[in-house]
Amino acid sequence: MRVLVLGGGAIGRAVAESLKGEFEVTIIEKDELRAKALEESGFQVINGDFSYTATLLKAGVDKAELVIITTMNVEVIRKTIYVIRTNNKDVPIVTVLPDEVSLDDLAAQINEEYEAEVKVDYAVSPRDALKETLIRTVERIGEQKNANLLVKKLKELKSMGDTLLIVMHDNPDPDAIASASALSAIAQTIGFKTRIVYGGEITHHENRAFVNLLGVDIRRVSKGSYELKRYPFIALVDCQPNGNLTILDKEDYNRIKIIIDHHQILQHLQELIPEDAFLDIRPEVHSSAAILSEYLRMLNISPSPLMATALFYGIYVDTKKFSKLSHIDLKAIEFLAGKVDYELLDKIEHPDISTETAEILAKAIMNRRIYKNIVISNVGFITNRDAIAESADFLLRLEGITTVLVFGIVDDRIEISARTRDVRVNIGAVLREAFGDIGSGGGHSQSGGARIPLGIFKLAKDKGSLLKLAEEAITEKFLEALKVKES
Repeated sequence: MRVLVLGGGAIGRAVAESLKGEFEVTIIEKDELRAKALEESGFQVINGDFSYTATLLKAGVDKAELVIITTMNVEVIRKTIYVIRTNNKDVPIVTVLPDEVSLDDLAAQINEEYEAEVKVDYAVSPRDALKETLIRTVERIGEQKNANLLVKKLKELKSMGDTLLIVMHDNPDPDAIASASALSAIAQTIGFKTRIVYGGEITHHENRAFVNLLGVDIRRVSKGSYELKRYPFIALVDCQPNGNLTILDKEDYNRIKIIIDHHQILQHLQELIPEDAFLDIRPEVHSSAAILSEYLRMLNISPSPLMATALFYGIYVDTKKFSKLSHIDLKAIEFLAGKVDYELLDKIEHPDISTETAEILAKAIMNRRIYKNIVISNVGFITNRDAIAESADFLLRLEGITTVLVFGIVDDRIEISARTRDVRVNIGAVLREAFGDIGSGGGHSQSGGARIPLGIFKLAKDKGSLLKLAEEAITEKFLEALKVKES
């Protein structure tokens, strides 16, 4: 790319130095001695006044692909932009501007003075540039602090033992699995032997493909098992001690030394766990994988292609295919992008669908009940819990539908998944209000889940009656929490 840098002072020279080698850079400098010094330093230099047509043409402004103006003299900037536009209507122009002059002000002044509609592309003021630099510096200090505190806690624990149990929520998704794997890798650099565990099922076909293709080493364990009790320290990833994590007893809580999560902080959490536990809970971030990616970046740990792919996919899933991103998620994507195995990623995202999942999707469609723009569907007795969430995702794509709830009976409980694209609805709060008093419910603004012990419905004499009773109760409570009248 051909770049003209107008002005060879401190700013112009620094810009040209940064671009040199990667771009074809020419500096226009009026001062003869400075121009000569720049030339002796290896720069392509045109000696002359860059606000003059002849000088700009000599420098090749008509063929330039970018022009950077480095003077702070507004009068010179106005004249220069007009001359540039006279000879090259389309070249992007970047100019430095004093703090008191805006880009719109500059364009208006040029148009008034020269009676011409002149486009100015980009302007940078010293105050804004300084502010942005300070913000980036503060952010980096915060990122480094979080990573350093995690390492400090790990080293402190290592002095008392060399094994760490990493616990995910009962039915781990790609975000939880990838985050746990990354924490395991970080802990191993300190000298820990780690084990990643969960207590429920991995039934979603994409999640099973995720685990199998990436070779993630995780183990299912039972509440009260030796595998849980033998580890001196516990780290929770993508979860907190609540309804989504059922394998820990209350006496296990005092061994929780690390919690990393992006969900809203659990009320009274500090009362449940040791005072010295490391907590990094950021509800403003949309994936735990992004937080773990930040740790890796700050600790200069380069993830393998498998781990980068896992973290990237974890972010992809929890941000609704990158549709909802915080700046932490964006930085993580940038960090991981060049390390991802995209062929493997495609295999994870598009695995073969199981027969059972297809049957449950069919049930969800056939059994749907529509209440205005809301769909409620009962998929009956099933074993594949994750197919409930897949069904909810599918039904939300129906024309005119903004909110969906799908439920099924799995073993001794009712599992519920809900989705919405109605910006007025926080579905996690709705589920908590609807089912929190008879089970557990929660989630994010657009997606969530709930679980109800089957005990309260066991009065039904047969399965048909049980399903009918459950559907009536769930429908009534859900619509009531949504403030929608059943019709």
